[in-house]
Amino acid sequence: MISPINGVVLKRSVEPGQTVAASFQAPVLFTIAEDLSKMKLHVDVDEADVGNIKNGQKSYFTVDAWPDREYSANIHRISFAAEIKDDVVTYPTILDVGNSDLSLRPGMTGTAVITTLDLTNQLLVPNAAFRVDLNVQAEDEKPNKSVFGFLFPRPKTAKQQVRTEQQTGLSKLWILSEAGPVEIAVDILATNPRFSAVTTSNLKPGTDVIIDAIAEQP
Repeated sequence: MISPINGVVLKRSVEPGQTVAASFQAPVLFTIAEDLSKMKLHVDVDEADVGNIKNGQKSYFTVDAWPDREYSANIHRISFAAEIKDDVVTYPTILDVGNSDLSLRPGMTGTAVITTLDLTNQLLVPNAAFRVDLNVQAEDEKPNKSVFGFLFPRPKTAKQQVRTEQQTGLSKLWILSEAGPVEIAVDILATNPRFSAVTTSNLKPGTDVIIDAIAEQP
């Protein structure tokens, strides 16, 4: 018997001299890998993240056998059929992996990180800058000059809750110029819990950005 392909035998299910009976289903004699220099990585992508990935995106992953080494990969296919396990919905995704040195073996467990956005040479602004609104603060500090307002002052309203998540898109912040605070508009490209990458013609590297403001005491 001659194998139909060249490759590496991964598993042999029969022994020499063993009788093989084929009925309605052809028996599996050998499991053969045709080319181990090109492999595929199967990962499960959570339903909350599947909207941010697409074919061709770059990724890297590690395996337990080589914990200090990172392997590069590219997304090949994203399945439309969901898998549900323990009430968690995931989508099987296949990544193309190069294995020219044959350090990866079939069946290894890997942890993958998929790059959904790559930004270089962009301005970073602290997220606290987007929570400062000097216009609202100035309106709150305007004195009530009427006699009625002096005798019956309005109770102080509770301050609006600060946003905990920064969103991408157009936004405004305050910078400190020679003439004083100036409000400018920026376009937020991406954000994380601490900083946001922005683009604008009114902001240069090293510009002082206002991240907090305290009312002047009388």
